[in-house]
Parts: sequence; C-alpha cells; structure tokens
Amino acid sequence: MAIKLGEVVEGTITKITNYGAFVDLPDGKRGLVHISEVSQDFVKDINDFLKERQKIKVKILAISPDNRKIDLSLKQVSSESDAKINTGAKVDNNDRKFKHEPKTIRRYNHAGNSAFEEMLSRFMKTSEEKLTDLKNNIESKRGGTVKKQY
Repeated sequence: MAIKLGEVVEGTITKITNYGAFVDLPDGKRGLVHISEVSQDFVKDINDFLKERQKIKVKILAISPDNRKIDLSLKQVSSESDAKINTGAKVDNNDRKFKHEPKTIRRYNHAGNSAFEEMLSRFMKTSEEKLTDLKNNIESKRGGTVKKQY
C-alpha cells in the first residue's frame, strides 16, 4: 500500500525531538510531524502531547520527489474530526487525539461603560498634560518660545 498526498494513515511514533516527532508509516516509510503541526494550540514541549511508541493518525502533507522526506500533520487530522462533529457526522471519541476545552466567552456589562468612559477620560487628560509638559521641556532646552495651550 503506497502512501498518497492528503491521505490519513496510522503510524507509530519512534522518536521525539524538540522540533517534532518521527513516525513510522505503513510500507516501512518514516515521516516527521513538525512541532507546529502537533496541535492548534501553542506547543512549548512536544512531550506534553506525544509519547514514543504511541499510535497516531496523521495526514500526509508533502512527499519529497525522492521519497526521502514525508511531512505529516496531526492537527489537521484532529481539525477534520472536529469538522465531522460539527456537521453531525458520527465520530468515535477514540479518533479524537486532543480534547479541547471550551473557551470562556467574556460578557461585558453595559452598566460598567460609564466607569470605563470615566477612566478613559482621566487617562486622556493625564496623557495630554504629560505631552504638554514634555513639549515645554524640549522647547525650553532648545531656547525657543512655547505657546501656551488652554
């Protein structure tokens, strides 16, 4: 069975480095899941997501002309299974590699707007005063005259 571009295959992680994970694929081929293709989230340490000898499903992103380099993606497989869930297709929970926690949605209170506007007004006033002082200081060092702003 030859692997094809865009295909999702199952492989076994053989080695983990700080830049990615090497995966043994069917037919004795070996590919690399770059650290940027492990998860939708920021991956500081790949060992937090993957372990050696772990079986994973990966998508074939690129195959070099001489078949020596195969680029793989884990996050594209997980995003495809998320898409199946969103469209109502049946997906086994074992197919999902990462469990994403729902993000909290911040709701703003309209009653708090007056407090915010007051803070903003104070900030703007203070900023204007500081800029005027800075301009006066610079002009006095140059020996020029400064018009007073009211």
